[in-house]
Amino acid sequence: MIKHIFFDLDHTIWDFDKNAQETLTELYHEYQLNNLGLHSCDEFIDTYTANNQLLWADYHMGKITKDVLRAERFHKTFIQLGIAPENVPHQFEDDYVNRSPEKTNLFEGSEKVLAYLQKKYTLHIISNGFKETTLIKMDRCNLNPYFSQVIISEDAGVNKPDPAIFDYALQKAGAKLEESIMIGDSLEADVRGAQDYGMKAIYFNPMNLEKPADVTWQISHLEELMDHF
Repeated sequence: MIKHIFFDLDHTIWDFDKNAQETLTELYHEYQLNNLGLHSCDEFIDTYTANNQLLWADYHMGKITKDVLRAERFHKTFIQLGIAPENVPHQFEDDYVNRSPEKTNLFEGSEKVLAYLQKKYTLHIISNGFKETTLIKMDRCNLNPYFSQVIISEDAGVNKPDPAIFDYALQKAGAKLEESIMIGDSLEADVRGAQDYGMKAIYFNPMNLEKPADVTWQISHLEELMDHF
């Protein structure tokens, strides 16, 4: 019955953590953060990652805006690591946002799986990512030819897991609910968001975390999709 497959982008196809780590390592050295007292690049990245994940969770749920997320994630990280407010490098966020989307690390098997699925199904993206960076990622990684529609939350006016974004996505794709399935890494935004809407969902779980009871279908590697579709 499935005709349309909707993918999340970050952490599902585009390897957000690997691309972020590369970018942050470059900026750590360019900004000479060691001279500010941040003597461990790994600690800096780990602290930022934790703050970023918490802020993105709030953004998914509509608790904060894009501007708040961008203003807070590095500022909180620098302050938490003991940098005085007057010494926080305020251009750091802009440099990160400009550079990170240019990175091209995808999850293993992404292009192989997309090429396979595209022959049998119509593929789409539903992303809560920022519009300008999402479009750059799609372009730099040559992903556009695989997807019919790229649905971005900023265009929809709501984020996953809000049911309205799934309504918007189905309308844009010309797809019926019973013909559609969502694949993503976020339990709340992708899997439960789709399931609560009535759409089938697959949990992409590359870290092999314990499967929650309400998740009916999970994969740990994208190539597993070739065994099921």
